[in-house]
This record gives sequence, C-alpha cells and structure tokens, in this order.
Amino acid sequence: MTSTADYDLVILGGGAAAFAAITEASRQDLSTAMVNTGLPLGGTCVNVGCVPSKHLLAVGDQAATPQENPFEAVQYSDGEPTVDWAAALDGTDDLVEGFRQENYVDVAEHFETDIYEGYGRLIEDSTIEVVDGADEGARISGGKALVATGSSPWAPAIGGLDGVDYYTSETILEERDLPESIVMLGGGYIALEWGQILHCVGVDVTILQRSERVLSGMDGQLGREMQRAFEAEGIEVITGNDFQRVRTPAADGGAETVQSGVAVETVVDGTERTVSGDALFVATGVQPNSEGIGLESVGIETNPDGTIHVDEHFQTTNPTIYAAGDVIGEPELETVAAKEGNHAIKNAFGDEGVSINYDTVPAVVFTSPEVAAVGTTELEYMDEHGTCSCRTVQMEDVPRAKAVKNTDGLVQVVKHHETDEIVGVHMVGPRAADMIMEATLAVKFGLTVDDIIDTVHPFPTFSEAFKQACQAFRRDTSTMSCCIE
Repeated sequence: MTSTADYDLVILGGGAAAFAAITEASRQDLSTAMVNTGLPLGGTCVNVGCVPSKHLLAVGDQAATPQENPFEAVQYSDGEPTVDWAAALDGTDDLVEGFRQENYVDVAEHFETDIYEGYGRLIEDSTIEVVDGADEGARISGGKALVATGSSPWAPAIGGLDGVDYYTSETILEERDLPESIVMLGGGYIALEWGQILHCVGVDVTILQRSERVLSGMDGQLGREMQRAFEAEGIEVITGNDFQRVRTPAADGGAETVQSGVAVETVVDGTERTVSGDALFVATGVQPNSEGIGLESVGIETNPDGTIHVDEHFQTTNPTIYAAGDVIGEPELETVAAKEGNHAIKNAFGDEGVSINYDTVPAVVFTSPEVAAVGTTELEYMDEHGTCSCRTVQMEDVPRAKAVKNTDGLVQVVKHHETDEIVGVHMVGPRAADMIMEATLAVKFGLTVDDIIDTVHPFPTFSEAFKQACQAFRRDTSTMSCCIE
C-alpha cells in the first residue's frame, strides 16, 4: 500500500552530502526526510571508503612498525609480524558500526530527519518513491529535493573482464581469506592505498597502470616519486599498459583441466606481456549512481559521463531539484560532498548563491609516504602562462626528516611569476596530509612566498619543508642554517 508524507526537503541518498544538507536544513527549521539508497547509512566514506581504508592502512603500517602496537590483528612471533586479516576486518567492521551510529544514525535522529530504507526513484517534481527495500511503496514529497546518490566502483571495457571474478574497494572488505598474489588494475589513489594495504599484510601485489605514471591526475613528480617508493618497498608497478584481455588461465589438474587465478594480457612499450596472479583487483575509478533513479521523468539532464548536470549553485535542469556529491562528478571527496550538500540547501531555500572554488580543494593519498596537493601544477601553469616560477626541495634536506631518518619525498611550490602569490603546492612525504592545510590556506587567500617565509615555523618539524621551498625562491637553501629566517 502506498503512503505519502510531505516535507520541506526530501533527499535521495544517505551519505556526506545528504547529512550536510539536513544539518543546514535544521538550521533553517526545515522538515526533512531521506531515502537511503544503496550503501548503509553514511555512504561511501564511512562504510567502504575513508574509514575502513585508513584503518587498514594503519594495520598494515603497524605490521612494518612493531613498537606500541594497538591492533589485535597484528601479532609477533620471533620478532616477525603476522596479520590476521579476518581479525583486521572485524576491527574495521566495529569501527564502521561505531562511526555510522554516532555520526549518522544519531545525527539524523537529532535533526528529526525521517529515514526511509530502500531504493528510491524520482517520480515527479520533488517526489521520491521507494521502489524496493524495507520501506517499499512509501512516497515522500518536498518543496525541494536533493539528489545525493553517490558513486560506485567502475570497471573499464577490457576484453574478458566481465567473465572474471575480481575485487573492488568495496568487495575486498568482504574477503576474509586473502590470496597470495593480486594483480591490480589502476594507478590512482584507490589502487595505491589498497596496493600498500595488501602488500603490508603479506600479499604479493603488482600494479598495472594504463598511463605512463601512477597518480596521473596530479603533478608528474608525485607519481614518479611514489612509483620509486613502491618499487623500493617491493610492490611491482608497470605503467604504460595497453590492456588486451583478461582471462582465467588453465592449470594442470591431472585428469582434467581446471581454471586457476587470473592473467592480464597487455602491451608495454610495444612488447606483449602477460601478468598473472591468484586474483584480480579493479581500482580504475568510480561511476555516478545516476541510472534508474528517475532523472528523465523529472527533466534532469546528465553529462556524457553520466554525472548529473548542475549549475554553479548545484541546481539541476529541474529548478526544484538540486544535486550534490559524487553523483555530480569530480572531485569525489567526502568533504567536498558535504560542502556541496550544505551549499545546495543554502541556495535552494535561502537563495544565497554560494558556490565552491574547486581549485582550492586539497587532494590527499594516505599511503606511506603520503601524497598531498592543492592548486595549479607546474605543467598547467606553463600551458597558461608560457613560463613557470617553481621550486622543489627534497625531504632529505629537511632537518626533521633527517633527524628521524624518514626522508622519502619532496615539496614543490608554484608561484605567480609576477605577484609572487602561491598558486600550487605539491608534496610527497611523511605528514603530507597534515602539511597540506597550510598550503591550502596560502592558495585560497593568495598568500605570497614571503608571507610564508615571514611566518615562524616550529623547529624541527616536517612543515618546515613548505617554508624551505618558499625560501628557495629567495636564496640558495643549501647554504642555509637550520633556523635561518
């Protein structure tokens, strides 16, 4: 039996954008409801993205760094670490459950948001019908609607891939018994983070990247530095692949032939190669969850890649419906989705006209060493201005890095060639994920290299690398004492 309820705002989706939206809606005293479509409440980040991957990265890192071990999944025998993967996932599940309850379920209850479970579909302006799931048949209508359905792992069109079982960043969290070796397709942040997790817990990992370097969307130095670090760690990285076919090779089964493992047939530098492993992991990106949710029936247009088309204020081509989060495209980040969800509600109900400058959004890869970047790359600046004023310092020249013998990485600063304003910062190294925020503020507010030089930094810290890169515009840093200003 169909039942209908009316609200000021109805939301299709239950992740970061949705919860930022209900937070802002509560501030405006708006009644809200959401249909949580797909993943459990909380969306990608808490369930299958940031929270589990960062927890498991810490587990893997602890396996290589035994002192003060806080993880039950990591045990030591004769000084050598062993990782109980099933126990690691149990710990991950407990962590996710706690985050989901405290940061999503309790928050929705606090803001008096009604939650409908099941797959939702837009059936007319600002009306959502639950078509499958626990609340099938329910309809919720609002003065305005927000689509925040997120994204899912995407697999490329490679011959034979559809006929082979493979892991994704979601399904690997269900695997309690890991294979001895994995071939990984992809070279972005998901591939690098999961490649290092699996390597640290004892899996033999080979990463295959289509482009000429990993992290191809970031500054070239960062990808080259990470490939060097991974290969030194024992992770094989093969770039420049022209994938031909994926298949399950035949193995000697005695009286009968059995299929075992996976083989990726590829061409690298004109040479045919076959890379084999016990299992395949596809980490080639994500696709928007925009199909089957009724967009066409309410006049919402999509872009060629399937993302929902929105204007700078997150309004779709249906003026009563807004969209936010991964479903509208890059950058697919939890914090960006939250900001978009917040701004969508401000614009929908307050006509505030707020938007986001995506050039000042930092990107981070939580590997070891960490990768972080914000703003314009050297190549982008060269393309626009025909010149580049850039400086790079190596972490091996930074006093704190030398003191703790953790010297992998670099910091590059790109400044405007006339105004000296910092327009881009790109780094690999320890604590890069924390260091990038100072750089982000510099890019966002147009600080100059002299503003950073003139700011006293604590000594010895990794953050001095950013200041030292700025000092490199003004002096020869190889003849500089530790605390020179």
